[in-house]
Amino acid sequence: MSATLAKGQNGPLATNDVVISVQLSAPADLSALLVTERGKVRSDADFVFFNQPSGPGVNLQPAPAGQPASLAVSLNAVPADIDQIRAVITLDDASSNFGRSAPPVAVVSDSSGNQLYEYRIEGLDSESIVIALELYRRQGAWKVRAVGQGYAGGFAALVTDHGVTVDEAPAAPPQPTQAAQPTHYPPPTSQTQQSPQYAATGSYPPPPGTGYAPPPGGGYPPPPGPATQQSAAPQQAAQPTGEVSLSKDRPVSLQKGQRVTLRKEGGQALTFVKMGLGWDPVQSRGMFGNRTVDIDLDASVIMFADANPADYAYYGQLSSKDGSVRHQGDNLTGEGEGDDEVILVDLTRIPAHISSLLFIVTSYKGHTFEQVRNAFCRLVDGSNNAELARYTMAGGMRFTAMAMAKVFRVGGDWKMQALGEGFQAKHPGEAIPQLGRFL
Repeated sequence: MSATLAKGQNGPLATNDVVISVQLSAPADLSALLVTERGKVRSDADFVFFNQPSGPGVNLQPAPAGQPASLAVSLNAVPADIDQIRAVITLDDASSNFGRSAPPVAVVSDSSGNQLYEYRIEGLDSESIVIALELYRRQGAWKVRAVGQGYAGGFAALVTDHGVTVDEAPAAPPQPTQAAQPTHYPPPTSQTQQSPQYAATGSYPPPPGTGYAPPPGGGYPPPPGPATQQSAAPQQAAQPTGEVSLSKDRPVSLQKGQRVTLRKEGGQALTFVKMGLGWDPVQSRGMFGNRTVDIDLDASVIMFADANPADYAYYGQLSSKDGSVRHQGDNLTGEGEGDDEVILVDLTRIPAHISSLLFIVTSYKGHTFEQVRNAFCRLVDGSNNAELARYTMAGGMRFTAMAMAKVFRVGGDWKMQALGEGFQAKHPGEAIPQLGRFL
C-alpha cells in the first residue's frame, strides 16, 4: 500500500532496491546528488544526470517519450561515506517555472514497480529546479524524506552549492527559496504532522485533523533590522554557573547555565558540529498494564541577528536558507536509543550577521515535560562523531516547550550554553516571541 508524504515527513525503506520517478506535465530532467553528511559531493562522479547516467549505487533509467528518466538506487551499493541521495527535478526550459503547471509528483517504488511513497510537491512558484526527495541514512537504515526545496538560482547554482565543478561558475551564490514562503512563520497544513505510528506494511497513517494554531501577535516577528522591543519586560535567563573546557578524553557534563567554548583541547576551533537531542516518553500504569504515552516533540533551531529572528530550521523547513544549519528530520514518538533528532551546524557557513542559535524543543500535542524523561542535548564533533559535551535536563516540569541550549558568538569564538528553561509553546511559531530572554 502506498503512503502519501507531506513536506518534511519521512518513512522507512524496507527494501534494498528502489526507483525514484516523477510525474509532471512540463518537459524536465531528473538527476541525483550523492552527498556526505556535510551536504557536498566527494567528487563530480557523485552527480548522476543525463550526461553521466551512472554513479555509485545510482543509475539513470530511460523513460517513455515525454517523461523524465527515473533513478534506480541499490542502497547496498552506495558507499558508506555517502549520507544522502538527493533527487532533483529540473525543467528543460530554464525560463519557465513550476508555477505555470500542475505540481510535480515524486514517487518511490520497489524494483517490482510497487509504489511505496508518493509526494505531491505543492507551493512551487518561480522556481525551475526543486530538490524533490532525499534518501538518507538513519541509525544504520535507509529512509526517504519529502524535501520540496525550490531553487531560483539556476542549475549551475544548485550543483555548485553541492560541490560539483561546472564549466562556468554562477554569477552569484545560490539562493534557495522556500516554496511559496509566507511572510509569517509557516504554520503547517493538516498533513504536515503524521500520527505517531505507521504499520510495518509501509502504510502511512492519516494526519491529525487540525494543524498548528497561528503564532500569537499576528505572525512571524519582523526580519533583521532595528532591534524589536518586547511587549513585556523579558525575564532574565538563569545565570551561568561557570565556563568549562572541552576534553579530548571524555565528554564534558554540563550543568544548567554552564558554558563551553567550541574549541578542541589544544585550541583548534570546531568548524562542523552536530547537536543531538533526545528524550523518552514515560510509561503510565493502567488496567491492562504499562502504556507508553505517544508524545510528539519537535526540535528546532532559531537563528538570531542580535535580538531579531533571521532564519530557522525545523521539521517543516529542514535547512536554513544559507544551508549552514540542517535538520535531519522529525521523530514522532521519542522511541529508540540515542538521539531522537539531529541538527547539523557548519559554523564556517553561518552568515556574519547571525549572532546566536537557540535550540528548542516543543510539544506538538501539548504534553508537558512531566511526561518526558531522560531529555538531553549533546554536542558532537562532526569530523569524527566524538561526543564533546552533554546536558541532561531534570524532568517533571509543567511546560510544553524547552529552551535546551544556545550557541553564540563571543569575539572570534563560538560558545555553547546549557539552558534548560521551560515555557509554554506547542510549535516554533508560538515559541519565537518568547525567546528574547535567552539572548
